[in-house]
Amino acid sequence: MSKLFNLLQPSQNFRISVSEIAKFLNIPEQLIVRIECWQYVLFVHRCDVGGQFISYRKLQQWLLATARQIQKCSTLLELLNFLVEIREDCQKHEKQYSAKHHQFLSHIWFQHWESLCSEQNSLTPDSWLLAPGS
Repeated sequence: MSKLFNLLQPSQNFRISVSEIAKFLNIPEQLIVRIECWQYVLFVHRCDVGGQFISYRKLQQWLLATARQIQKCSTLLELLNFLVEIREDCQKHEKQYSAKHHQFLSHIWFQHWESLCSEQNSLTPDSWLLAPGS
């Protein structure tokens, strides 16, 4: 599995509701018997068609969790390294990412990049030299 998948650990960290899955599948909640969170995919037991697999990557929670990880990056280098992880995951699992996914994650990433750049530019050489308690 990808580094991004291992970092997010969706089967352990995502709280997925029947209503969320019904909305995602565009079906009434009553058609869902139960949802099983397997390590790499969700398995949805349905009254009408038996069962259905869903990739965690297709859920909004995946995007939000990835966005949170982007915003946790505290340095430009860390943010660049995380971009590499996102790109590798997107390339390996391209069918599970839509154009909207790419736009959303790009927007969050560039916002955080600009934020970190402005923080770094606001530091003056004097502030680098000041030791705590001086």
